[in-house]
Amino acid sequence: MISRLACLFPGQGSQVVGMGLDLHRNHETARDLFARADGALGFSLSRLCFEGPEEELKLTRNTQPALLVVSVIAYRLLGLEPVFVAGHSLGEYSALVAAGSLGFEDAVVLVHKRGRYMQEAVPVGAGAMAALLGADRRDVLDGLARVRSGTVEVANWNSPEQTVIAGHKPAVEEAVGLIKAARSVFLPVSAPFHTTLMIDAEKKLEADLEGVKFRDLKFPLVTNVDARVIRTGAEARDALKRQVSRPVQWLHSMERLREEGLTHFVETGPGRVLSGLLKRIGRGWPTAFTLLQVEDSASLEKTRQVLSA
Repeated sequence: MISRLACLFPGQGSQVVGMGLDLHRNHETARDLFARADGALGFSLSRLCFEGPEEELKLTRNTQPALLVVSVIAYRLLGLEPVFVAGHSLGEYSALVAAGSLGFEDAVVLVHKRGRYMQEAVPVGAGAMAALLGADRRDVLDGLARVRSGTVEVANWNSPEQTVIAGHKPAVEEAVGLIKAARSVFLPVSAPFHTTLMIDAEKKLEADLEGVKFRDLKFPLVTNVDARVIRTGAEARDALKRQVSRPVQWLHSMERLREEGLTHFVETGPGRVLSGLLKRIGRGWPTAFTLLQVEDSASLEKTRQVLSA
């Protein structure tokens, strides 16, 4: 265990065709885990990760297991035990696999179902998500309260400068017009994740979560749903049940890790979304911190060198 090290696991939006291919070519651990995932799902997730097509990889039911597998591979290859973990939305499953609470194959199957349930909860095209950049928290909440064309809620409190809203498409469009933001970006998804419109998906997933064994964690995790530190399997299952229809408290989760004295953060999986958010979150922190990443052999080696020093 490295003192003051946290591993952060990415969520949907970090996927890219070709992810995991370099690790698969160069590491037996990656080949083994991809083969186990393919077997658990009954189709070649590995081929989808390596070759696409992008439109298939972007389907929520495929994106979620694909990101989990690549993230877990990156963590296993890092070979260092952190003192804390956290994962953004889907990434919380990856974090629980790393912490030994959730079995790998169980997690792969669960997130495949989770993605399917979430997409089925709202008809394609009826929902939307938008990132509000540079909007004040109070302005966001005031603007949402004035929307009259449907349901729209905060889905992600990502950083002081980025809030994601989601809901019925007309309501999201109305909210974007009402809220004062430096910039607004509609996200390339068709389902309003982490809102009350996902309650049906949450209920379906709850039954699956009850059928899977959760063990106590080898090291603590900061949850999405309430930025709370958990250590038991029962707490992990409960957090996953509640996170589907509630906002991701990523800003507060990172602040909690700061309070715990974390100084080194490794984004364990494809992309640099979480690193970018943490750079903005940590601008006002009183102490310096180190950001690292593992997504291929080169970044793996660099991160190992930094941490060993």
